[in-house]
Amino acid sequence: MTTLAADTAPPLRQDATVIGLVGLAHGVSHFSQLLLAPLFPWLKDAFGVSYTELGLLLTIFFVVSSAVQTASGFVVDRFGPRPVLFGGLGLLGLAALGYAGSQTYTMLAASAVVAGIGNGVFHPVDYTLLNRKVHKTRLGHAYSAHGITGTLGWALAPALMVPVALAAGWRVAMLSAAAVAFGVAALLWWQRDRLALELPPAAQPVAPGAGVAAPRPEGPFDFLRIPAVWMCFAFFFFYAMALSVVQSFAPEAARQLHAVPLHWVAACLTIYMIGSASGMVVGGFLAADPARCERIVGIGMALAASIALTVALAPMAAAAVPVAFGLMGLVTGSASPSRDMLVKRSTPENASGRVFGVVYSGLDFGQALAPLVFGRLMDLHQYSAVWIGLAAVQLVLIVSAFNVRRVRRELIPA
Repeated sequence: MTTLAADTAPPLRQDATVIGLVGLAHGVSHFSQLLLAPLFPWLKDAFGVSYTELGLLLTIFFVVSSAVQTASGFVVDRFGPRPVLFGGLGLLGLAALGYAGSQTYTMLAASAVVAGIGNGVFHPVDYTLLNRKVHKTRLGHAYSAHGITGTLGWALAPALMVPVALAAGWRVAMLSAAAVAFGVAALLWWQRDRLALELPPAAQPVAPGAGVAAPRPEGPFDFLRIPAVWMCFAFFFFYAMALSVVQSFAPEAARQLHAVPLHWVAACLTIYMIGSASGMVVGGFLAADPARCERIVGIGMALAASIALTVALAPMAAAAVPVAFGLMGLVTGSASPSRDMLVKRSTPENASGRVFGVVYSGLDFGQALAPLVFGRLMDLHQYSAVWIGLAAVQLVLIVSAFNVRRVRRELIPA
């Protein structure tokens, strides 16, 4: 009777509320990642800096976020996700205020550090809340919604920042971004009871019986001995590299290869994100069976790599390029919930924050490194190589996904 009750799903409204609140916070995290890039033309003139120096601000952001993401997982497991979530949202709001008030490049860099600290808490917080508060039969849909809200956060940043900057200046645009962060923080504070999570009791040492040695207590870093954790880290590293290429260089490289009109370039990325969000809806159903998550990721990435190679090597009408972006977003997005399920299946119950913190720091490492590699290819006018490199990274993801399954361990060996 007890087991049956524990396996009974709670009301859908209860799970949907948690998913919605967590997704809203995740959207703010992604929104904060694209505050600076749409305003580069304004910042370049205001501070008299180069695009390389502006790009360094993004590197600072992601390097700091990566370090914080790893550490924040331990904090989440120790103190719970809710206070860490509010701290992250508050720091993102403060960083936007810092950008708005910056008078020097150094002040911009300092604000990027604050923003990186705030951004680094969200994946450990989000996945701990989803894994602990959403019923297992709805986790695939929870991961799907989580990915969709992140994608919408990316889409919202340029849609808000650029029109406000055109109408009232870039500083007012940054103040608007601060209002978004603080507004969402206020909403989540109002609903804070929905995000409460009872911390698991600390493991008690077991007294040895006669002739029986006491088991070694589990240490906070023992999860690092799980091979699947590091395979998941590698998977997300390459996943972030592919995403960074698509967001930063692939549209311009495609324009150079296929004579795409300039005003279509930004539309290619928007179409990719719409395709990705649509694919995530489908992916939520595909991830309902965790046993097939590696195959879903493999098929999605193989199709994405085929599209990338077609753009790189085949003659293509300019009008077909946005379609290719949309299709690539669709197949990549359909694999996204299964991607998150890979980590869930490799995570001990008492180490969710720590595991997701380490694994998802691979995203920040990948996004920090990719611009250095693929930006150089762009400088050398190797536009086909950009797309071939994207396809290569997507194919590596297939191998990485199946390696996660091969080395998966559900328990830390004593």
